[in-house]
Amino acid sequence: MIYDARRRCEHKTGSVFLTVHVPDFPDFPLTLVVSRPGKGRIPWYLLTNEPVASVDDAWRIVLAYNRRWQVELSIRYSKTELAFESPRLLAWEHRAKLMSIAALVQAFLFSLLDGLLLPLRDWLLDHWCHRTGKRNRSTAVPLYRLRLALCHLWLAYRPLTLPRLNSG
Repeated sequence: MIYDARRRCEHKTGSVFLTVHVPDFPDFPLTLVVSRPGKGRIPWYLLTNEPVASVDDAWRIVLAYNRRWQVELSIRYSKTELAFESPRLLAWEHRAKLMSIAALVQAFLFSLLDGLLLPLRDWLLDHWCHRTGKRNRSTAVPLYRLRLALCHLWLAYRPLTLPRLNSG
């Protein structure tokens, strides 16, 4: 039984695995892992070079793929929400600086999800990104709402900025 967080229920899921070989590369074994989520759902066919010797190994591959997809969606969200879709930076050093800034912003947003900061997070969402309705009260806090709440807060009360220094 696998818990489906989106539908909030458990459903029976099966998996099978089989070692396969590509004719052009006979010394390079691959494993086909098939996850069958149940009646009426499309199975996942996962081809991996990870060694799969047991059902537990097959489940490890399926769950890793599931987590990878969540990471892909998180990166897609971050690129869109933080306006990093198509940076026009040619030098690797400049791209590294931009990615460091993005990582810092993400780390700050993730820190607001910590249980110790629950009162601050609730205050931010209630005052600066208020949503009503049963669904919004029962779902996890999406990062885009936290980002929007911080944006509204900082637009209303600009953080202290230091004067610019003249280089000449």
